[in-house]
Amino acid sequence: MTVLLLSTGHVLSDWLLDKLSTQREDWWDQLVLNNLSHQQRLRVENDGVTRLQNLDLAALLRLLDKNWYLISQKLQFTATDRNIAKEMQTVRNRWAHVEAEGIPQDDVYRDVDTLQRFLGILKADQELVVKAKELKASIISINSPQKEEEPKELSSAVPKPEQQNSPVSGEIKLGNMISLKSDPSRQGAVIEILGTGDSTQYAVFMENQRRLFYASQVLPVIEQNERKNVSIKELHTLLTSFHVKHPSLSTLYSLNAARIDFVPYQFRPALKLLRSDQPRILIADSVGVGKTIEAGLILRELQARTDIESVLIICPKPLVAERKWELEMKRFDERFIHLDGKLLQKCVTDAELEAEWPDQFSKAIIPYSLLDRRLLHGVHEGRRQRVGLLDLDPPPHFDLVIVDEAHHIRNASTERHQAVRYFCENAEAVVFMTATPVQLGNQDLFTLLNTLRPDLVIDEETFAHMAEPNPHVNEALRQVRSGKDDWQERAERALMSAARTDWGRSLLVSNPDFQSTCKDLTDNQLDQEERLAIARKIESFHSFSRLINRTRRRDIEDFCIRKPETVECPFTEEQAALHDLLLEFEAETLTMIHGDQNVNFMMTTIRRQAASCIFGLAPFINDILARRLSHLAWLETTDEEIVEDIPDRFLQSLKERAEVITAMARTLPPRDPKLEAFCEIIEEKNKLPNNKMMVFSSFRHTLSYLKNKLDELGYRVGLVHGDVVDEERRLLRGKFEKPKEDEEALDVMLFSEVGCEGLDYQFCDAMINYDLPWNPMRIEQRIGRIDRRGQKNEVVVINNLITPGTVDATIYDRCLSRIGVFQESLGDCEEILGEITQEIHSIAESFDLTEEEKAEKLDQLSDNKVRKIQEQTELEDREHELFGVRLPQSQTNDDIQQAENYWLTPNSIQFLIERYIAKRCGEGEYILGDKLLKTLRLSQEARQIILEDFRNLPSHKQQKNPVYRSWEQWLKGSDQHCAMTFDSTCASDRRDSHFIYPLHPFVKQAANYLEAVEPVYTAFKIYTDEVPSGDYPFSIYAWEYKGIREDLRLVPVFDNQELSDNFFDYLECGSSLPSPDSNLFHEEQFESLNKTHHAMWQSAKETHLQKEHKICAFRRESLDTSHRGRMNVLHEQLERSTNDKIRRMKQAQVANAIRDYERQKAHIEGAESSSDIHARAIVFGILRVEAEHNDN
Repeated sequence: MTVLLLSTGHVLSDWLLDKLSTQREDWWDQLVLNNLSHQQRLRVENDGVTRLQNLDLAALLRLLDKNWYLISQKLQFTATDRNIAKEMQTVRNRWAHVEAEGIPQDDVYRDVDTLQRFLGILKADQELVVKAKELKASIISINSPQKEEEPKELSSAVPKPEQQNSPVSGEIKLGNMISLKSDPSRQGAVIEILGTGDSTQYAVFMENQRRLFYASQVLPVIEQNERKNVSIKELHTLLTSFHVKHPSLSTLYSLNAARIDFVPYQFRPALKLLRSDQPRILIADSVGVGKTIEAGLILRELQARTDIESVLIICPKPLVAERKWELEMKRFDERFIHLDGKLLQKCVTDAELEAEWPDQFSKAIIPYSLLDRRLLHGVHEGRRQRVGLLDLDPPPHFDLVIVDEAHHIRNASTERHQAVRYFCENAEAVVFMTATPVQLGNQDLFTLLNTLRPDLVIDEETFAHMAEPNPHVNEALRQVRSGKDDWQERAERALMSAARTDWGRSLLVSNPDFQSTCKDLTDNQLDQEERLAIARKIESFHSFSRLINRTRRRDIEDFCIRKPETVECPFTEEQAALHDLLLEFEAETLTMIHGDQNVNFMMTTIRRQAASCIFGLAPFINDILARRLSHLAWLETTDEEIVEDIPDRFLQSLKERAEVITAMARTLPPRDPKLEAFCEIIEEKNKLPNNKMMVFSSFRHTLSYLKNKLDELGYRVGLVHGDVVDEERRLLRGKFEKPKEDEEALDVMLFSEVGCEGLDYQFCDAMINYDLPWNPMRIEQRIGRIDRRGQKNEVVVINNLITPGTVDATIYDRCLSRIGVFQESLGDCEEILGEITQEIHSIAESFDLTEEEKAEKLDQLSDNKVRKIQEQTELEDREHELFGVRLPQSQTNDDIQQAENYWLTPNSIQFLIERYIAKRCGEGEYILGDKLLKTLRLSQEARQIILEDFRNLPSHKQQKNPVYRSWEQWLKGSDQHCAMTFDSTCASDRRDSHFIYPLHPFVKQAANYLEAVEPVYTAFKIYTDEVPSGDYPFSIYAWEYKGIREDLRLVPVFDNQELSDNFFDYLECGSSLPSPDSNLFHEEQFESLNKTHHAMWQSAKETHLQKEHKICAFRRESLDTSHRGRMNVLHEQLERSTNDKIRRMKQAQVANAIRDYERQKAHIEGAESSSDIHARAIVFGILRVEAEHNDN
């Protein structure tokens, strides 16, 4: 073995030299030295090594691992190849450190087998491969003598009625191939036979390791001469299994795969990302459309197609404290960890030591506030040495980076921007979410797109040119959709106009899809189906269509009328006197401690508490003095940065005055006009059939006061703020949704700002703002809890309780009510609303302005911002065609419908699970209940069987994925019942249930077990008059498209085109023939089908290869052009930079640009060389067609 490993090192060094030296001129520095470990590099440099042949096997295997992606693009390596290459590192380590007692024979055999496979990957000399085979054979011969039986715990497998009797030991011999009864797709070679009779065990080399199985668990692999006949229902489960295991680009796997309501337009970004050449997108939707849900759906789609093990979410600090992302991701059964400064630095330090981001923080949320100079550059002063992101080699790689409120990085010179760009440059997929207006002259939009796709949006001139052809593209689309007599001629003219723009001449004219589209429009008379298909191709010519998603609320037309009601609640004389005393104290304090922002914030907050509920003033002040307010409690009161340090002088001054203020507050007469008005509204609402009322306040003491009063009046009340746990929130929401006749129902729900996040209340149609935040976006978010999709009432009522004489009343009258936030959603203008918030604080907290001057400035503010909102709306309407394709709502629904897959619907998934349990555990009733929420009942023996299958899933998913862990815990537990559902809406309501969707481990297990290894035979019938009655032989083939965009499709083969076009529709509704006659299946018919299929495949392959060649040539030319432009810009920036740290960042960007270029170029070249269509038969059968009017 040692000699074989030594020879393998020689082979690998020559192989790597051949592959790496052709990648780039400086390959030794970039691909070798930079990828060695620190110690390996030191040895190379100290020994003066300059040749791969002088490196040891450990270093060579590391180089292979680090350059795997670069190399594999051209060589068509598989995931299995990757695993073997990884395993070789273990083999090398084991044999490099042999203990005195040697290596167990089982490990020896496994290591030799791995080595043999590895040599095959390297296409090593056959003589060396033969030596490995001979060594394997000698190990088997050494182990062949019978050993004493080793005691093993008997399997708890439940016998299955349909299984044959267990084979006796004589039927399976040493060296035979066997398969598992529980999963026939898993096969291995027998390397040892233990025991005799009923207790016979087989040592099987399977999946790179030695496994023991009893005779009752295995079957000999025998050449199957008999056909396997299946019913139509069994065929359905086979097709479901196929789609679960082999995701298609044309199918949305996020449908019915999250605990959310189905909202079609929320799937637009996922569809765009799947169709894009790179998985990067900017989501610029309005507030209330559901950007976080859209990001979660993108995550689901990526998970369906590849292992998404690491996800980084970057968002503003308040959203971290409010747990917005954490709660939203729970809808997708994902668990994220918030990283504070210490944890983030630990991750960076660990990444420097281990050369990868720490696994326990692979799904993390970090605030922008941590993206500073120290994080980016580290600390390198004296003894304070701390690595930064730019020190990491290799840089941390995330499978997905989500950047929320991405307009926070609009200033490209900040460390915040550079840190986000750093993470994005080293990520597989990136999603930006922003409120930035989508307008051509918007510098912020350019900055975001340049960060997202620096290879495409190279500079501002390129950005401007990109938009030029888009109005013409939209005009072509309008003509195609119109379907008028001359639509083809008009559409072709519009496309020619697009081609004459600068961007069109650069990219559209040479695009093979553009060329073929123009040719089709001029040369062919297109039918309805072809017209729709060509519309989708034309959409792709829009330069921003797959890069930007912009869904505006006014485009959706799915929201209700807002009816605001202003209720004035004046202070009593005693309350007004207390409020005046508070204003005097504020003036004195700000005079004494002038300019301290924390004091200014604190006094404003105290004053707002008095305006909210003056009876909450005393306890609020006492909590401030005692420092009892939690971080979240402060966050609920303000939009500003949280107070970290309250000056002692202020606290002392407050303490001195507090006695007077709190004593006066405690002696207030109990009459409260605001509470009286509030209760009157509640009482009137309670008389209606829908008596539900939501109440909002920024202050917990106000909420506590209201709850006590409502409890005294006999109302059923729930209270939710930021510190209420998730389970309690869901429980209260469930009670609030119950009809008022229900004894457990709640009438009123009290919410803080943070408390309403993450749950929807569209069954409620009225709300009360007991006080108002100064941030219009927070008001919009409050209203958005009830003014949302699914609201049954056409009108929602918004009651605003205002106390005259307070600063809140002035802001409400002069600004908030005038900008229109209560009348309609202003979510399209989030950036302007942010400006309003800042200016309101600036005016209201000004120490120099009189009350009259403040009122005047608020008037000016509202007038200016209303005008700006109108201008932005008009400008975006004018420029909408530059940045988006105008899609009718019906087309979005059509897109979703086309992306639906019958075989992945909840019913299909349920049937798959039922068939799987019946096959594994015997016939019986396991899924109980007719409602959406069901009960799964499995005995301990049955759970053990399912657990065994679960353990055959990838181990890393079992360890990391919370869904996998939860499923495993139930299988291991003692409870034989668990709540489960196949419905996303039910799953949203019942978070405690197991939600079974296509990516769930239960479904993965079922698909692994039920998928057919060999073609199956079936016969079914349909009733239709569309084709003549008769028996029609058919086959289904799986076509695996290899090339620039790999895909897998099921292709039906018929001699009748009408049947072929509608086959899967027929299959969905067909019924099995009562007892298929074997005479139905004639070999010559299927031989004829095979010839038909070959002709179809040959034609499709030729078309595919021609298209791939043209696309690869086009992409290669586009890549070279964009790379040259990108490098010119970066080198110019580098030459202008004088600051060492800035130069360091620019140098890193240059390196990333080169790496990105090489990766994309290797992908294109590898795709072109590997272009093909791999075909395999799945099903042969007979379709019997009977006329619909035939009753027989």
